[in-house]
Amino acid sequence: MGIQAVIFDIGNVLIEWNPEQFYDAEIGEERRKALFEQVDLHGMNDRVDRGEDFRRTVHDTAEAHPDHGEAIRLWHDRWIEMASPAIDQSVRLLRRLRANGVPVFALSNFGIDTFAQAETAYDFLGEFDRRYISGHKGVIKPDPAFYRMVEEDCGLPPEALLFTDDRADNIAMASSRGWQTHLFRGPQGWADRLVSEGLLAREQAA
Repeated sequence: MGIQAVIFDIGNVLIEWNPEQFYDAEIGEERRKALFEQVDLHGMNDRVDRGEDFRRTVHDTAEAHPDHGEAIRLWHDRWIEMASPAIDQSVRLLRRLRANGVPVFALSNFGIDTFAQAETAYDFLGEFDRRYISGHKGVIKPDPAFYRMVEEDCGLPPEALLFTDDRADNIAMASSRGWQTHLFRGPQGWADRLVSEGLLAREQAA
């Protein structure tokens, strides 16, 4: 059976996501290292991705760590600057797949409020045939329940799904369920995989 749908992660596949880089520019590397060592900001973000209120979650964390409160609030107040820029070649691949009639889905850990913000900045987020966003589902990758939701909703067999993600644990879970997978390490490698699967012509993969 061939590939019948292609599934994209969003962060670091279609949009760059590197909070550490943002904080290095804002407060300096030394202060950033201290902040991330003392405050579990990625754990905070996981709570948002599970559907907790974005502003309240960030502000509660800031209040719990007053020495870093101002810096922590940047996660909310300037979030869209952290989630940037778009990875243009990946966006072109998404659009060319759809132009070829290949269904394209999103499977991403993303908060309700943060995804709404991202939609205002990145029009391609509205171009998926199906979107599976963790904040709306109350579960995050790599929980197998999230992958099961995709399978049940789209009605396609696991082996007909080709999924790309930049995190090895997310890819490993998909592989364990029988999905076809590609560990994203840059858009050109992903383009080459799509060509090898016969989903894009070589000239479409630039």
